[in-house]
Amino acid sequence: QVQLVESGGGLVQAGGSLRLSCAASGRTFSRYTMGWFRQAPGKEREFVAAITWSGGSTYYADSVKGRFTISRDNAKNTVYLQMNSLNPEDTAVYYCAARNSPVVRTRTYDYNYWGQGTQVTVSS
Repeated sequence: QVQLVESGGGLVQAGGSLRLSCAASGRTFSRYTMGWFRQAPGKEREFVAAITWSGGSTYYADSVKGRFTISRDNAKNTVYLQMNSLNPEDTAVYYCAARNSPVVRTRTYDYNYWGQGTQVTVSS
């Protein structure tokens, strides 16, 4: 069982940056593939980024590639999402998710555990 708690969301102007954190409980955090997803009002939840258990490989949606960076610190049971060059289209609730498999997937139903989400609002 893994419990996930996101933090770091907020209001930022276009062009600004935010760093999201996701703290995980459980002693087996390092065995999980971790992902970030987001959901804008009236839209489906979509994949943003994922990272393998070792942090050796990362994956990004085309819409955030080059602007967002996912990383993890297994000693702290925490995964991060550094978001730069934010634009209003990035406004959404951002969710952290854990997948009990070393194989990275980008679909929501491939992830076993979810956090409660943190709101990111980018003003123009």
